[in-house]
Amino acid sequence: MADTARLSPVMTIAQANALLTAPGAKFEMEEKTIGGVKLRTYKNAPLTIRDLVLNSINWGEREFLVYQDERVTFSAHYKAVAHFATVLRDQYGVKKGDRVAVIMRNYPQWPVAFFAALTLGAIATPMNSWWTGEELEYGLSDSGAKVAVIDVERLERLREHLPRLTALKHVIVARGLEEEADPRVASMDKLIGEPTTWAALADVKMPDADVGPDDDATIMYTSGTTGKPKGALATHRACNSNVFNGLSCQARGLIRYGEPVPVRDPKVDPPRIPLLAIPFFHATGAFANLLPAIMNADKIVTMYKWDAGEALKIIEREKITVIGGVPAIAWQVLEHPDRDKYDLSSIMAVSYGGAPSAPELVATIKRRFPDGAASNGWGMTETCATSCVNFGKDYELRPESCGAAAPAMDFKIVDARGETLGPNEVGELWAKGPNITKAYWNKPEATAKTFIDGWVVTGDIGKIDEEGFLFLLDRAKDMLIRGGENIYCIEVESALYDHPAIMDAAIVGIPHKVLGEEVGAVVQLKPETSVTEEELKKFISGKLAAFKVPVEIIIQTDPLPRNANGKIMKPDLRARFKPRG
Repeated sequence: MADTARLSPVMTIAQANALLTAPGAKFEMEEKTIGGVKLRTYKNAPLTIRDLVLNSINWGEREFLVYQDERVTFSAHYKAVAHFATVLRDQYGVKKGDRVAVIMRNYPQWPVAFFAALTLGAIATPMNSWWTGEELEYGLSDSGAKVAVIDVERLERLREHLPRLTALKHVIVARGLEEEADPRVASMDKLIGEPTTWAALADVKMPDADVGPDDDATIMYTSGTTGKPKGALATHRACNSNVFNGLSCQARGLIRYGEPVPVRDPKVDPPRIPLLAIPFFHATGAFANLLPAIMNADKIVTMYKWDAGEALKIIEREKITVIGGVPAIAWQVLEHPDRDKYDLSSIMAVSYGGAPSAPELVATIKRRFPDGAASNGWGMTETCATSCVNFGKDYELRPESCGAAAPAMDFKIVDARGETLGPNEVGELWAKGPNITKAYWNKPEATAKTFIDGWVVTGDIGKIDEEGFLFLLDRAKDMLIRGGENIYCIEVESALYDHPAIMDAAIVGIPHKVLGEEVGAVVQLKPETSVTEEELKKFISGKLAAFKVPVEIIIQTDPLPRNANGKIMKPDLRARFKPRG
């Protein structure tokens, strides 16, 4: 339980926002009309992602990307981007507005391809490297990509689909392409070398390009839990505003409790060193991790694939300062049986979002890392990731909340008629701000339903308290209805999380002939713990109304299935339950 006397804030959210955004402050605001909508924008945010890349030359020989034994400095990365952008322009005819798909694991080549496209004014189009060949064909066809930069694994997955992708003119393959018969396919290694050789590349001028803040920058595909994935089209301003959203929320979490905001000089101060456990192709990976890193001279460490045991070794070796991504990843590190065999003292922050988290998680983080700060946030592909962050002492006080809207953001909760509801009333969350994507690519009907007068209709069910803190209860499509009674999955999951043996939990609907649905649960146990189904039912029956208690609980020690975006794959879990009634 948080010590509320120790955690009493000295100013409100509104007062902190006013202080942070005052004239002359780092997060100073200016109003702009963008796409016919008046928005508060960050006056001092970099205008374009091209500007971030051009400025990164100032970080010199500091390390930027680490993957296994490959280490890439900012200088070497800049050279690689300049060379690859020149190749894209001169050899492959890439120009402003062309789509350049990036599809690979979190290799050092991923940021090079991403930033090279953006410096030219092309639209960088990351795609899910977990997709099947058929799904990749859909994404490449839907986006009309002119060039795809992929790894060898993706090439083999795509090969039989290439004849149908007539708009795709060039496929550039990173990491070990051998001889290739298809004239459209070329080796990235032969064009710019391998990561360990980028430092030796000749200095070349970054190609000139006319890129503005409200030009199209990225198409980031939604996870496609219902129907085909949709490509969310974002501008340079939207992507960079996400970075300032995150920074301002963290600053607010400090000044609300009388603490100074750390002033950091990226050229001389030690970098933040996140262990990136989520893919670059996810909005969190690209926008909330990669962009802040190149803006602030941070070092990003990536892995071939997530493995908590391997992560412990990397944390000790690389002196990782930030871990997280989604709550399940944080839990796996915190509860790993080998945790005490490694020096984890470098960790200063555990940050996550993208999925509901147990209120117990923040307390566990403070217990394991007394000097560290925990943070939870909310965002989505359509908001270019960060829209709010619950940070530090605010998070300790409200562990069920994902934070208050960033200073440039507006949140509102609406009812089924679209009317705005009052504090603590439950409805659908709408969000507005400079980081909202402008449309779904080539999908005008879906765009009209989701983007309304500058607001994005999120599909999330929640409430906002008197001070502005957001509490998410469920996805509108995931909410269960049992005999006419609404059941919010997060409420039941939170009750399960309160049990000391539970690491992860998911609630799904079990079809019922009479009631429509009943509540089913799948839980993952922490190492070296045990609990029975009946014990769990009894435990939560004192916390919830009887109709919310799961009628069936599947208990396992393996992690729950999640997609690459960190979301639990509930359709897979539903299939494990037999209909009832």
